[in-house]
Amino acid sequence: MSEHHNHPPIQPTAGSVIDLAEFDPASRTGDGNRDQIEPELNANIEAMEGLASRLYAESKQALLLILQGMDTSGKDGTIRNVMRGFNPLLCRVVPFKAPNEDELAHDFLWRIHRQTPRRGQIGIFNRSHYEDVVVVRVRKWISKKECRRRYRIINDFERMLVREGTVVVKCFLHISKDEQRRRLQARIDDPQKRWKFRRDDLEDRKLWPRFQRVYSDALTACNTRHAPWHIVPADSKPQRDLIISRILRNALEEMNPQYPPHIEGIDKIVVK
Repeated sequence: MSEHHNHPPIQPTAGSVIDLAEFDPASRTGDGNRDQIEPELNANIEAMEGLASRLYAESKQALLLILQGMDTSGKDGTIRNVMRGFNPLLCRVVPFKAPNEDELAHDFLWRIHRQTPRRGQIGIFNRSHYEDVVVVRVRKWISKKECRRRYRIINDFERMLVREGTVVVKCFLHISKDEQRRRLQARIDDPQKRWKFRRDDLEDRKLWPRFQRVYSDALTACNTRHAPWHIVPADSKPQRDLIISRILRNALEEMNPQYPPHIEGIDKIVVK
């Protein structure tokens, strides 16, 4: 067993080769079920809400959370559970689907850059620009040479965001093929969840090994010091949520946003 399995989440060293096959999607930190995890998760959410309020008031920094992963890995569930109760002023979710005709007529980052969070805000990307180096490569719509060019552009883009005051947090939700099968079957079996099922999900499952290789390549190429990847074990939903909450709380605490200084003499103002 790889030494990585005992230390979720994984933040590989920048520049190191990442092979998803070496990481256990069912890895645990010793935490139990949702009831046991809930107290720390709630504490993290409460702390993040306070930090997010300070971030908004300060209006000098921004945080961008990028969620990537195979279908059913839990991007929607992570957002719903970890960001629950957040004031919409503080947090904005952007889901990226297949690009439309107008978006395809521009460079591949055009639709991404215009959705990055403003200063004072937390932005969450449900899928992202990494679709443009993963799906397109799996489908063989671009060449290896073009893919490598896009890796360089992505690294430069994320470096620019960081230099302009946006902390970039990238989380790959790592799910096993067996767990994905269970979740897809659950969608089919539950009439209230069937709307989530797409026949394309089954086609993607046939390409599972290729998706894993291409994701490994993208994670390796774009795991930088300024925007590192976290590989989050996602077979357990409660575990996944707790890990993401820890990552986000830690990022916000390191940002250490501060309320702006009071206007001189404001304490002497009397509202009539």
